[in-house]
Formats: sequence, C-alpha cells, structure tokens
Amino acid sequence: MDDAVSKLAAYLGDRIGPKLLDAEIALGELTVAVARDNIPEIIQFLRDDSRCRFGSLIDICGVDYPDREERFDVVYHLLSPWLNHRIRVRTKTDAATPVPSIVGLFPGADWFEREAYDLYGILFAGHPDLRRLLTDYGFQGHPLRKDFPLTGFVELRYDDTLKRVVYEPVKLMQEYRSFDFLSPWEGMGTAIPGDEKAGAAPDRDGKS
Repeated sequence: MDDAVSKLAAYLGDRIGPKLLDAEIALGELTVAVARDNIPEIIQFLRDDSRCRFGSLIDICGVDYPDREERFDVVYHLLSPWLNHRIRVRTKTDAATPVPSIVGLFPGADWFEREAYDLYGILFAGHPDLRRLLTDYGFQGHPLRKDFPLTGFVELRYDDTLKRVVYEPVKLMQEYRSFDFLSPWEGMGTAIPGDEKAGAAPDRDGKS
C-alpha cells in the first residue's frame, strides 16, 4: 500500500506540477497542499483521471490556527473505491477570502461547505445556498473557532409565561475556578479549611 501511495504522489507531482505545493505521506495516506484558487481544478482532476478515480467525497472540514495570517485550513477527504486509495487535499484561507465551492463537482459538498461556514466562518464562493446548518437562527459567532468563548454569548430556556424558548445573555453565577486535576486527598499541599489540626502530633493523652 505504501508503494502504491508513493507512486500516486509521484504521478500527481508529474501531472499537476507547480500547482502541487506540498505532498506528504503519513500512516499510509497521502496529503497534498494546493492554493485555494486551484481547488476546483485539482479536485476535478483527482475525480476524473484514470490513475486517480477519487469518485467519492468523504468529508470537508476546517482547522483553525488563529495565530496564522491565513488562519484556516480547509481539508477535503477523497476516496477511490476502484483503486482503494484515500487522499487529503489541504488549502489555506482567512476569514474574509472565500474558497471556490466544489458543489458543481460533488453535489454532496453542499452540506459539508455549509457546516464549515457555520462552525468556522469559512466562506465558499459559488455555493448555491451558503447559510448556517447546525446552529440556531440568529446565532452569534462560529463555535469551533479557538477564540470562541466556551460559554457562548447567549443561553436559552423555556419560559412558562411566554410559552416559548427565550434567549438571554449568558450569566455566570460564579467566576471560573482553576482546577489542578489532582485528587484532593493526595494532591493538595495545604490543609483543607477547618482541618488545620489534621497534621498535628498527638500529646501524651492521645489528644491533638
């Protein structure tokens, strides 16, 4: 299998040339990097070329690297059932620059691209209906971005008076606490309040 993947990587290097920015084999699978403007051309080549035949789109997902100028990776997972190969295609973008949609090549990309838009805010140019998919109407932000607050911005509850679900700003009843994730019986270096005498030596009568 590794030999077949290596041959596939070499073949793509010959056919795609400079449009193939990088190729890496890890755990028996090939990952290639291309510029975002070349995504439709490369995906179509991988689908239609007789040496590739990646006719099944498994997934499109996002990855967030907030310290990078182009903070997002968009990763396409393709499968060739005929040749028993898998490949990942990666490209980079930022929050304002759209990636060309591949819905025209794989209709199943519709919901995958909507999911990436909903959860990361990644834009796809040419998508027929780019709107949120998993979050609710009026949701603020994109919950899989690493700078999205863990509490979100609003909370919802059912109001018995209004007989409907209402949205309210998040209210924290207490500040977040810092946990050391150690057992309180073994990991604490100080006495528990109220237990100051626990370490005192007993006197002659057996009293602390």
